[in-house]
Amino acid sequence: MDSEVARRLLAEERARVEGLLAGLRADQDGDREAANDSGDWSDPAQAITAVGNDDVLARDLTERLKAITRAEARLADGTYGRSVRSGTPIPDARLEWDPAAELTVEEAARG
Repeated sequence: MDSEVARRLLAEERARVEGLLAGLRADQDGDREAANDSGDWSDPAQAITAVGNDDVLARDLTERLKAITRAEARLADGTYGRSVRSGTPIPDARLEWDPAAELTVEEAARG
């Protein structure tokens, strides 16, 4: 994959994930306030569950940002587009779908 295309795809994915994280943080603040509000007659478990779900999503998005950072480092050092496990080229179609892909589809399926 052309390095400029890869750089653009990674930048777009970083912006998307950072935007999701920013929106989630705002939602988390509201959920935490609702969980602590004793004057609400609705089911308090809903707010507590939402806080837990938001925490899991925030952790997943943070891990995604780390994967994007690793992909940007591979792009800088010339190893982008190759499996970090085997060095096998990762098809462009996979990188277009997931610009931070670290493994081929086959390697990812094996775990």
